[in-house]
Amino acid sequence: MSMEIRTVRTDSFSMDYFCFGKGKKALVILPGLSVQSVMGLAGLVAEAYKMFADDHTVYMFDRRKELPDPYSIKDMAEDTAEALRWLGLSDIDLLGASQGAMIGMQMAAGHPELVRRLVICSSASRVDEDAAGLFSEWIRLAREGDREGLYMAFGEAVYPPDVFEKSKKALRAAAKTVTDEDLERFVILADMKDFDITEDLKKITCPVLVLGSMDDQVLGCEPSFRIAAELGRRKGIVLQMYDGYGHAAYDLAPDYKENILRFLSGDQEQ
Repeated sequence: MSMEIRTVRTDSFSMDYFCFGKGKKALVILPGLSVQSVMGLAGLVAEAYKMFADDHTVYMFDRRKELPDPYSIKDMAEDTAEALRWLGLSDIDLLGASQGAMIGMQMAAGHPELVRRLVICSSASRVDEDAAGLFSEWIRLAREGDREGLYMAFGEAVYPPDVFEKSKKALRAAAKTVTDEDLERFVILADMKDFDITEDLKKITCPVLVLGSMDDQVLGCEPSFRIAAELGRRKGIVLQMYDGYGHAAYDLAPDYKENILRFLSGDQEQ
């Protein structure tokens, strides 16, 4: 499926996105940290999320083009919120994966008028010591220009062992396409050691679906339980844990998207 990459230009930055579907509701997807922009995978993303296209117009946003250094999760959230306003979007369903969910939590806490429902996939409300060490190792590989080493380390952490083994050839091929600019952007985006939204989670008032993985080798399983607990026991907070799919459960678990769709339609309310 061929997808048109569009750009929203605000007074201070530009941000690429693509969209598909013709539903009345807006679903905004914020991808996780990646070595290269996900805009090149737009067609595959649209195919993977086609079940949402009847009820939603689906948007996926990249990070801004002109990256300041440093560039915090809060900065990413503010820029994404600004991009939504420029496109006239509000009261959205927001789905974030990993770093994208960190951005989503920050947006839902700081701009509640923008978010109708929030889906948090394989994420954390703060970066623990083990995760910070992993990100630091990725940053080191990127700074040294070790493209294959970075892709292999990234894939080994994100995917369960059997999927990683099957993906090695594709990861090595992708590494050959990484540019110096890709590495420079990755170094800035991967610096998440200071992220901590724990105290502001209570500001999130919309229904939230927390999807975690018991065998998450990037952030661990504890952060998903922690987020659900910190959000409180009010109606509309749903926690579901997977096992066997690693950090990338959002790509690998066969019923993952169906569960999200049920939540967005209100079928998983508690």
